[in-house]
Amino acid sequence: MRVGPKYKIARRLGAHVFEKTQSPKFAVSEQKRKRKFSRPGSVYSRQLLEKQRVRLNYGLSEKQFSNYVKKAIASDSHNAEAALYTLLETRLDTALLRAGFASTRGQARQIANHGHCLVNGTRVDIPSYVVKQGDVVALRDRSAESELFRELASTVAEATVPAWLKVDAKKKSITIDGSPEYTGKETPFDFGTVLQFYKR
Repeated sequence: MRVGPKYKIARRLGAHVFEKTQSPKFAVSEQKRKRKFSRPGSVYSRQLLEKQRVRLNYGLSEKQFSNYVKKAIASDSHNAEAALYTLLETRLDTALLRAGFASTRGQARQIANHGHCLVNGTRVDIPSYVVKQGDVVALRDRSAESELFRELASTVAEATVPAWLKVDAKKKSITIDGSPEYTGKETPFDFGTVLQFYKR
């Protein structure tokens, strides 16, 4: 999915949208700009902006994202916000990113797309593949020896890995040891506002 100029989009939607815009320098410049140009928006505009923030952060097209929202609303879960969060976080590319196997979402998607991963011993090349508790995601032998993963141990060490993922840097594998829990603190985004946008 082509996104466009990321810094320009981040000025409109916020620094948390993309990994490359989450720098202290960008945050300070944005605070100064917002103090100078800030003005209250309508409820609709706030909902739209929040929807765009979440959608672009996960690198999804409008159709893909709306499908996830529909699934979350139609799920048996009493908490549609948590259901949406779980659907997005259990994508294969997101799991690779959270585990530190990639430094950006684009890189995580490329790793999945190029078939570098095995899920329970089977090659998977679909970034949206849903990982479940008990699954083991590992790098293919040939891929593990490539230049792309030479610094994997240090990348994993620097990553803040969520509790539901167990990473073995030596074996270059990820075990899905639970499921993501949404409390509203794990993410800078307001999933409730996103759902309100689609329910209007």
